[in-house]
Amino acid sequence: QKTHLKSICLQYQLYLLLNNHFFCLLKNEMGLIIFFLCAYVPKTAAGHCQWEEVLKDLEQIKTSKDIDVSLYTANTDEDKECQEPIIRCFFLETKVILQECLIKNCSRTQDVWNIWKNGNASLENKMNSTTPGKCKECEEYEEKNFTEFIESFVKVIQKECK
Repeated sequence: QKTHLKSICLQYQLYLLLNNHFFCLLKNEMGLIIFFLCAYVPKTAAGHCQWEEVLKDLEQIKTSKDIDVSLYTANTDEDKECQEPIIRCFFLETKVILQECLIKNCSRTQDVWNIWKNGNASLENKMNSTTPGKCKECEEYEEKNFTEFIESFVKVIQKECK
């Protein structure tokens, strides 16, 4: 109960602070300008696509001649509910590309590493790990060559950024 009382006291103090200072700002022109600027800036930052860096690196490796692998390639026109498992599948297959690059010492190994690292960080932060039952497992998709895989990967990421 003691913690609950402290919480109520803190909330009341915050209310008084806001009431005395924040609302006074809104009464003058400069205060309104600052308020609207502060309200607008987070919206523009939120419009930034979390996959932008991944897309840049995909463009870098797209034309690589020293990567020659067949990869499970998800369909780009799958159900919207299956978008997360599809993206996860692409990133799992990126690990295959990374292994191939490490073995062959590819010229684009760092770009592939960046795709895998940035993609997995975004997946951990933004998406659930639950998969609807009707979605395919990664291994159920057709294997395609590296070029087709990258083209599909780019389409899926671009769809996610819209």
